[in-house]
Amino acid sequence: MPAAPVRPSVTDALLALEGLLLRGGQRTARRNAWTAVLEDRRRAKDRDEAEHVLEAVSASTSQAT
Repeated sequence: MPAAPVRPSVTDALLALEGLLLRGGQRTARRNAWTAVLEDRRRAKDRDEAEHVLEAVSASTSQAT
């Protein structure tokens, strides 16, 4: 006796459709997240450099007085 064909459920169909529709959006979201990470790293580096400059200026000013 042949087995009855398996029909996907509505949930399976919706998940498959969601996967197709969101594929490009997920790629964009990952790209945007990585860009944000790189920008945060750049800002942190800039803050560190500014802190070192301020400390150097502060040290030279206090020695001059």
